[in-house]
Amino acid sequence: MQGLSDPSVQDDPFSYYRERMAACPAWHEADIDLYVIGGHAEGRSALMDVGTFSSRPAAGRTTPNAVAIAYQQRLAERGWARAATLQRTDPPVHTRYRKLLNRVFTPARVKDLTPHIEDITTGLIDAFAPEGRCEFVSALALPLPGIFIAEQLGLDRSEYRTFRRWADAMLALAQRSMTVEDALAEADVELEAQHFLARVFEERRANPGDDLISLLVTAHGDDEEPFTMGELQDLLHQLVTGGFETTTGALAAGMLLLATHPDQQTLLRERPELMGNFIEEVLRIDSPVQGLWRRTTCPVSVGGLEIPANASVMIRFGAANRDERVFDDPDLFDITRDNARNNVAFGFGNHYCVGAALARQEMHSAFTQLLARLDDIALDGPLAEPLHEPSFFLRPMRRLDVRFQTR
Repeated sequence: MQGLSDPSVQDDPFSYYRERMAACPAWHEADIDLYVIGGHAEGRSALMDVGTFSSRPAAGRTTPNAVAIAYQQRLAERGWARAATLQRTDPPVHTRYRKLLNRVFTPARVKDLTPHIEDITTGLIDAFAPEGRCEFVSALALPLPGIFIAEQLGLDRSEYRTFRRWADAMLALAQRSMTVEDALAEADVELEAQHFLARVFEERRANPGDDLISLLVTAHGDDEEPFTMGELQDLLHQLVTGGFETTTGALAAGMLLLATHPDQQTLLRERPELMGNFIEEVLRIDSPVQGLWRRTTCPVSVGGLEIPANASVMIRFGAANRDERVFDDPDLFDITRDNARNNVAFGFGNHYCVGAALARQEMHSAFTQLLARLDDIALDGPLAEPLHEPSFFLRPMRRLDVRFQTR
């Protein structure tokens, strides 16, 4: 049987999930020695049990240790080694990071940012709408979150492609197998980002503004320690990779689902109040993050599968969100689904994605404008094969050609 390390399964993992889940809600990927928890209830339980399933995972199984060591040594020698912050920590250490970041990603802050998100969206649609067709990933799914985050970093909006190159390098070690030479090349790109970010952090400390970076470096109270440079570098690494690639994937998945489900597209136009539920159903049916790693601190049984101590474990969100014990007809895209919000696309428990509200707003702004300005959205030719770039846990769509009528 093919497994999660196979690029064809990564491109379309859902039949694989269905086959595995029919036998057991948890299983072992023998070729990479990874234990996978695919069940919805089992996954939520594991995410809540931080004593057994630590967020300080064992070494990744997709990259040889020598490669990971070379990468980290290059960062440590010429920049800042990866610190353990936020997603890579357990309480009570995690509690400090989460407390400070919750001051940055508040509902009020997302509301304040919404007009700017909508302005970016308007400008992007203005550029391609008159043509009656576009390659959606490069036209909107990539630049919308890319421009937004690039501007928060102090880059000009035209420089978001530089930011994309940095994000790709930051993810490279977790995405695919590499040689030492490949890893060092990617580390050098991340070092370029690190030294740029270091200058931005120091400038914002001295002259804070109203951007997210300023809020991050000033998030501490008078009686609290500010983030160190190493901590800031690691936090930005997580926010960049978690807030850019994932939102791009969610936007692309949403457009693909609209283009291939004209009945749902029509229904959403007729009932715009369903936009929130549409977003949740997109997140459920094609989770932009398919899973995250954990490490067992002791032996544990999950769904009848015995998992030893110190094992690499992945809570597979993509499988949990198609668990037929929770979602009726789980492979059906239905924007009226009454429990679509039960998806775990953003995780669960104390590690629930800190930027979830921002990602949802970017999706809401984008699809509200797209449906208001474009009619009869459909595929413009066959889909790329494979549709997604190889990735162990993300869904980076290669391209999506669509056509439409402009209002």
